[in-house]
Amino acid sequence: MEYKRQQFAEVLERMNEPRRFIQVLAGPRQVGKSTLIDQALSECQLPYYLYNADGVDENDTDWIRRIWESARTQMDTKQEKEAILAIDEIHKIKRWSEIVKREWDADTRSHRQLKLFLLGSSRLMLRKGLTESLAGRFELIRLGHWTLQEMEDAFGWTLDEWVYYGGYPGSARLIKDIRRWRKYIKESLVAPAIEKDVILTSNIYKPALMKQLFEVGCSYSAQLLSLTKALGQLQDAGNVTTLSSYLDILNQCNLLAGLQKYANDEARRYQSVPKFQVYNNALLTAFQGTTYEKDRIDPQIWGRWVESAVGAYLLGGAEEAGYNVYYWRERSDEVDYIIVRQGETIALEVKSGRRGMNSGLPKFCDNFHPKRSLVIGTDGIPFNEFFHMRIEDLF
Repeated sequence: MEYKRQQFAEVLERMNEPRRFIQVLAGPRQVGKSTLIDQALSECQLPYYLYNADGVDENDTDWIRRIWESARTQMDTKQEKEAILAIDEIHKIKRWSEIVKREWDADTRSHRQLKLFLLGSSRLMLRKGLTESLAGRFELIRLGHWTLQEMEDAFGWTLDEWVYYGGYPGSARLIKDIRRWRKYIKESLVAPAIEKDVILTSNIYKPALMKQLFEVGCSYSAQLLSLTKALGQLQDAGNVTTLSSYLDILNQCNLLAGLQKYANDEARRYQSVPKFQVYNNALLTAFQGTTYEKDRIDPQIWGRWVESAVGAYLLGGAEEAGYNVYYWRERSDEVDYIIVRQGETIALEVKSGRRGMNSGLPKFCDNFHPKRSLVIGTDGIPFNEFFHMRIEDLF
């Protein structure tokens, strides 16, 4: 039986409801967007027309009009009152949102019940097109990296396996061969994500620098590293401003974030040393791990992997639940993660083999009076329980 992600029911429901909005499925590469739309279409009772823009010339802006007109013609020929048009990798066509707006509005005026589902892995291009041309016409369905619950249900993974190998379903069958697994992550996931979804769709003037920053950032996940020091580890020339802009783009693509230090002063947040954080622990392991057996028994190494997994889990739900993720540090006192939503603050300290408790949590509470301060791990919320929680419920 093929595994269905939780968004499956939502997508199927929207296929069956009256035509109201364009439905947009967005998320990083290899998290199951195409599989999910195939599953929903196969169970939906409506006729459908599915196209993929992956091999289409990016300058062929008329391609969207042609496939749309083809769907209309088939609807008329078959006398279909309702149908679904699904377009995968839509962001790869230049000016896609302008053409989609024109055709969607034409169907609206003629009362044609052709429901539109768009899929894309580049958040940058999707966001730009949706906000510039399609404002008020769409609903967004987000598909993030796979959670522990999903990897347990689909592949029978343990907590430790998810912490180490992350949540890419395509790599699940390869974890017994670390070389093959690492090659798959780097060549089949990372390279296309950087080269196609980031570099080709953004104003990246130094592609080599972007790639190096990504690799260094993944290696430093759950650690602080100033961009000035990061420059010293990169071979291509650049400056801190360039690195900061590239890191922001990687964050928008659900790959790598540079968490800011929590402060009441907004200016101090932006001037802080970033805490690098991957969105999927597979990226940390691919660039920094040795073997599962070796890293698992080293308390200090495993402690950082667990902390990175906590950060990745927090980031994964941030946009949907509407909270922001920070860290806090003053001299030797630190708190691993601070989450903030609508003025409410929660402090989270990860306690594992990497280190015992420090004085950071009580000092943060004295200074900022958070709604809650929680320990994740030893003497706190067990890791297995935390990774099955909905973070928004903490508020």
